[in-house]
Amino acid sequence: MKQLSKNDVEKINTEIKNAYGKEDFFDKKDQLVIKDFEHALFILKDKQPMFFYKEGKPIPTLKSLLTNQFLKTATVDMGAVKFVSSGADVMRPGIKELDHTINKGDIIAIVDEKHKKPLCVAEALFSGEEIFQMKTGRVFKNVHHVGDVIWKIDS
Repeated sequence: MKQLSKNDVEKINTEIKNAYGKEDFFDKKDQLVIKDFEHALFILKDKQPMFFYKEGKPIPTLKSLLTNQFLKTATVDMGAVKFVSSGADVMRPGIKELDHTINKGDIIAIVDEKHKKPLCVAEALFSGEEIFQMKTGRVFKNVHHVGDVIWKIDS
């Protein structure tokens, strides 16, 4: 584990802004550490994992999104909740609402229709417009879900 400098925090904020358009996610006074766990790098704030890196891109954790949800979303019906929150990819028939500005490759939050709570962080396999036109098939790849290794991290 390595304590991050103010310059490191600025660099991470720039990465987050470039990836998600969210400015100054972390304050320069935040005490952040970077931790290598299960062959991945994690950014921890107050011992909670806030982001992890996948292919060089910072991906927000569900714990981070529970306090600050800034990703585009797709809403699934309640029948899909058990599967998605257990790690299944998201199939087109389960989607109830969709942000049409999603681009292929975007990292988004999948939320349930009742509570709008994030169930998983997923990667779009198609654009929002393409998904809207589809009737069947896998449309989002589950990257991080409740109860997985990332969810269970604590320092």
